[in-house]
Amino acid sequence: MIFDGAGKVTRDFFVAGPPSMPVYVLGGREPVLFDAGFSSLARFYRAQIEEFLPRPPKMLFLTHVHFDHCGAAGYFKEYFPGLEVAASQKAADILKRPNAVKLITDLNRQVGRQAQAAGSQKVSEDPFLPFTVDRILAGGDTIELADGLRIEVLAAPGHTWDFLSYYVPQKKILVASEAVGVAQPDGQIIPEFLVDYQAYLDSLQKLAALDVEVLCQGHHYVFLGPAVKDFLGRALTAALEFRTRVVRLLDTHGGDTGKVIQIIKAEQYDPQPHPKQAEAAYLMNLTARVKHLAQTAR
Repeated sequence: MIFDGAGKVTRDFFVAGPPSMPVYVLGGREPVLFDAGFSSLARFYRAQIEEFLPRPPKMLFLTHVHFDHCGAAGYFKEYFPGLEVAASQKAADILKRPNAVKLITDLNRQVGRQAQAAGSQKVSEDPFLPFTVDRILAGGDTIELADGLRIEVLAAPGHTWDFLSYYVPQKKILVASEAVGVAQPDGQIIPEFLVDYQAYLDSLQKLAALDVEVLCQGHHYVFLGPAVKDFLGRALTAALEFRTRVVRLLDTHGGDTGKVIQIIKAEQYDPQPHPKQAEAAYLMNLTARVKHLAQTAR
């Protein structure tokens, strides 16, 4: 089964916001959130979070601090009293850099304006509010919650160096985000290594070894039951095939990364139906992947 909406996924576990840009919500006596989407969707997320939960969330766990995963974190900290933000040390360091904060702010503003221009009724003008990380996490850490629940922290670099995934063993929930790639509406799985292919592959294999019944991507879908194993197998195959395809194209075209990027975009991005990732963002990520493979395949 694949869940592709907002609302209840399983008992005490929910998706807030549009499925393309979700905030994951774990209920119970001490509710917690995973990731924080766009700042322009902050009020939309908050309304649904309050609908799902009888009490305010205790913590917000960030997988990484790309602008589309931490955009509403500052708003959440202001709105939910006592909310703690938890992330990696690398994420905390990034949020201390003025140029990084400016980029996150500008990209969130741009997305909000584009959504308003398109007539979306869900977005607001809430800007990105800079914030600090309250609790530094590392792979191997465990956060104990009420009701006997715990959050196991898993280092999962490859997409970024600050990346963490989160596992709730009692419920067999894995918030993997882009550490396992992203399945697209047309069925493709996009491998999401932006900084290191081998680290991404190692992280994917580590996460695939867990006992998971609910697998949360960073965008679009939640996989349930047998669909989890199927997806993870296809994600691993997609990563291996993408590398093989890019390396062969680089060899054919004399290492011309620009030509290879054009070919991969025509194969991977152009056929996808709308709505889909903004072309500029897709090209930025694709360029990082192709250039990384061009360097490491020498």
